[in-house]
Amino acid sequence: MGHLQAMTSIDSSEAAERIGRLLVERRLAACFQVLGPIRSTYRWQGEIEQADEWLCLAKTTTERFAELAQEIAQAHPYETPEIIATPIVHGLGDYLDWITAETAPATRSGQHP
Repeated sequence: MGHLQAMTSIDSSEAAERIGRLLVERRLAACFQVLGPIRSTYRWQGEIEQADEWLCLAKTTTERFAELAQEIAQAHPYETPEIIATPIVHGLGDYLDWITAETAPATRSGQHP
C-alpha cells in the first residue's frame, strides 16, 4: 500500500477547516493540516494575480486519493482547485500504519479492519 501527501490551497481558513473535517470524517484523510496564510502569485485567465490563501496538506493512501480528490473538488469554491499529491517515499512505520488504519473504510459494524 502506498501513502501520499495531498495538497490544495483555498481562500479562507474556515473553508480549509470545513474541507479538512469532511475528509477526516469520511476516512479519506488520516490528518489534515492547514498552514497560512500564504501569498500566492499565479496566472489566471491571462492575468497575473496575487491572493492570500491557506495551504492544506492531507495524509492518505494511494487507494483513497481518487475519492479524496473528488470530495475536495466538490467542496472547493475555486473553479479549478489545486489538487496534487506526492508519494511518501519514506516515513516512520508506525505513522504510515496509522495513516492506513485511519483511512480504511469503516465496516458495517462501524469497526475497522
